[in-house]
Amino acid sequence: MSEQGVQSNQIHELGKQALGDAHLQEAYRSSTLRLYTHRLAAVSEVPGFERLRERAQELKREVMDHLDFYLAQFAENVERRGGVLHWAETTEEARSIVTELATRAGASEVVKAKTMVSEEIELNPALERAGIRPFETDLGEFIVQLSGERPAHIVAPAMHMTRHDVSDLFVRNIQAEPTEVPEELTAIARRALREKFARAGLGLSGANFAVAETGTVVLIENEGNIRFCTTAPRVHVALVGIEKLISRFADLAVFLRLLGRSGTGQKLTVYTSLLTGPRRPGEDGPEEMHVVLVDNGRIATLADEKMREALYCIRCGACLNTCPVYRKIGGHAYGWVYSGPIGALVTPQLTGIQNARELPFASSLCGACRDVCPVKINIPDLLLHLRAEVQEHAPAPSGGPLGERTAMHLWAWAMQRPWVYSLGSRMARWGQRLLARQGWIRKIPMYPASSWTDGRDLPALAPKTFRECWKEIEKQ
Repeated sequence: MSEQGVQSNQIHELGKQALGDAHLQEAYRSSTLRLYTHRLAAVSEVPGFERLRERAQELKREVMDHLDFYLAQFAENVERRGGVLHWAETTEEARSIVTELATRAGASEVVKAKTMVSEEIELNPALERAGIRPFETDLGEFIVQLSGERPAHIVAPAMHMTRHDVSDLFVRNIQAEPTEVPEELTAIARRALREKFARAGLGLSGANFAVAETGTVVLIENEGNIRFCTTAPRVHVALVGIEKLISRFADLAVFLRLLGRSGTGQKLTVYTSLLTGPRRPGEDGPEEMHVVLVDNGRIATLADEKMREALYCIRCGACLNTCPVYRKIGGHAYGWVYSGPIGALVTPQLTGIQNARELPFASSLCGACRDVCPVKINIPDLLLHLRAEVQEHAPAPSGGPLGERTAMHLWAWAMQRPWVYSLGSRMARWGQRLLARQGWIRKIPMYPASSWTDGRDLPALAPKTFRECWKEIEKQ
């Protein structure tokens, strides 16, 4: 799939390492909690926020159900306004197109805005092989590039690093003076990057949205680096996943109200850029604008009517910030570019379920991700669908641990025999008398149940079953 490979099936090993790193745990805890609480405050200020989410879901469903039409409309409008449209079906095609455009532009250096599609296709190594130096200009991506890591979060790539970590990194790599003051760290990065905007022959960006009606690429940011990347170099290239399309310019208002609040807790991000073609006479901007529409497995996802909903995602990162699994094991444990609940959906679709068979199981199915998703993707339901797909198309070589297989067979056998299930529940209620205190079981001494109570409390069984309660109601 890529030079670095997909390591999703190592989630157990990588997750265990993350859980044992107290420094990393604190970095994720503080960062996700801050973004989560900021979102709560921002959402509370919007009357009818749930209706706004429903409308966004309707708009995305409309586009995905008629994506062929909207892709053709977008392509036509991009070219009508002087842009050049390219189609990339695979990772290799996308990398080849961008590398060729940079070579044709005579660019020995490329300045890059934050783009997850670029990470997905691992563009940087491809550019370097062609003798072209890529420079990440988003602060988080700049930090991650210096450290030689993948992004740890969709919105905050360097979430796993503290101020102290960043200070040490700058001292080692760009000869900066040590400091843990955020403003000073930002100034250091700004000085390191400033001259590169003017020197680069090509600027690369992603797209938060692509408007079919007008051929507009919409970019949202807080730092201003995207405006430099898309205006200072002579050539601008936008890498756009085909799922980023929205149909009408008026629909943008719905998504802008949702994205900032869901991602960072802002009413609106600091900069919103609407790019429609290259510069015109009397304007600033690039002489050439190229849009590369990337498939790379998205059409296959579209063809699966159940999984199509995953393409509604607007990459806000809210599901990561609320997910109890992500908040403990972090982004790198997921083994690829996309992490958290949405990563557990997207990665199997884009890399093949055999390369990511463990990810759909990396969830408690608590539903918190569904509750915060701005476009109301039913993530738990899709994860259950993928779990079934894994068992059908990519089961564990041994069928799973013997104990787990035995337990599932016994459970299935009991569920088909009501008298066995009833007897088992009575025995369990009797047995918990030795363990339950105030409605909770704090500790079970026997393995494998002890593994559960090592990390959490277990609700005690109710004194009466539903069937018993129902019989009492019928007698009244």
